[in-house]
Amino acid sequence: MLKIGLTGGIGAGKSVVSQIFQVLRVPVYDADSSAKRLMNENRVLRDTIIQHFGPDCYNGNTLNRSYLASIVFADQKKLDLLNRIVHPVTIADAADWFNAQQAPYAVKEAALLFESGSAEGLDYVIGVTAPRALRIRRVMLRDHIREEQVMERMRHQMEESIKMKLCDFIIHNDEQQLVIPQVIEIHQQLMTLSQPEKKHS
Repeated sequence: MLKIGLTGGIGAGKSVVSQIFQVLRVPVYDADSSAKRLMNENRVLRDTIIQHFGPDCYNGNTLNRSYLASIVFADQKKLDLLNRIVHPVTIADAADWFNAQQAPYAVKEAALLFESGSAEGLDYVIGVTAPRALRIRRVMLRDHIREEQVMERMRHQMEESIKMKLCDFIIHNDEQQLVIPQVIEIHQQLMTLSQPEKKHS
C-alpha cells in the first residue's frame, strides 16, 4: 500500500481535496482533527499541555482551542513548543492508522507535513495551491477572523511556493480550474503506481 501525503498552505483547500478522495473510497487521515482529538483524549498529552500553557487551556477535559491559539500564535517560541509536544504523538497515531489500512493507497492530510517531519516515510506528496489573496479571503470567511490574523498564521507556515516544489503532484484550487478532474487524474496515477510490477515468466 502506498502512503500519500496531502498538504498546502492555510486556505489552499486541502479539506475539499480530501473529501473528493473520500468519495473515491480512499482512506484519509486528517492530521489536524486527529491532533485535536488526541489533545482531548490522550491524558499524557493533555497534562503536558497544561504543564506548559496553564490549566485554562482546558474546560474540564475539553481543549479550549481559541485560548490556546491566542497564546501560541502570538509567540513563535510557544508555537514551536506546542508543535514539539503534539507532532510526535500525532505522527505515531498516523503510523498506526496507515498500518491498519487495506486500500491500494491511503492519504494523510497535514498542513505542516514538511515542517513537522511527518513527510518522512511517505511514498508521494500531493500539494494543493491557491493564490494568496484567495487563501486569505477563504480563511477570513471560514474562521471569522481579520486579515491580520490570517497573515499571522501564514507566517508560521512554510512559504507555499517552496512547499509546492517539494511535492510530487500539484492540484490548483484557484476557482479557475476544476478540482475534481485534477484529483481523479492523480487518483488514477496512484492506483497504477500501487500495483506491483508483473514479473516476466
